[in-house]
Amino acid sequence: VQLQASGGGLVQPGGSLRLSCAASRNIFGYAMAWYRQAPGKQRELVADISSGGRTNYADSVKGRFTISRDNAKNMVYLQMNSLKPEDTAVYYCAFLYPLRADWGQGTLVTVSS
Repeated sequence: VQLQASGGGLVQPGGSLRLSCAASRNIFGYAMAWYRQAPGKQRELVADISSGGRTNYADSVKGRFTISRDNAKNMVYLQMNSLKPEDTAVYYCAFLYPLRADWGQGTLVTVSS
């Protein structure tokens, strides 16, 4: 599946951004996720959402980020509030098959004053 992430940019600390991910196929029945990779660090899970809508978050973003999905539009979203400089990273959307994942190209989020 092809995934197109968008919505990244430069934002001041405390600000908000909404990332969007458009999938080229039907996402119904599959889990989806957002990962991020900061410079010099490994890619890490930010949030995932099951096919039934159950969500899971990294401790570092709990209470600030919200993942959601719209199966009718084949879209996944990440609402990011109260952004911190340490949230600066390339954010990737992932389509989660049972044994592997497909990745999008990533969108850069920079949190800086």
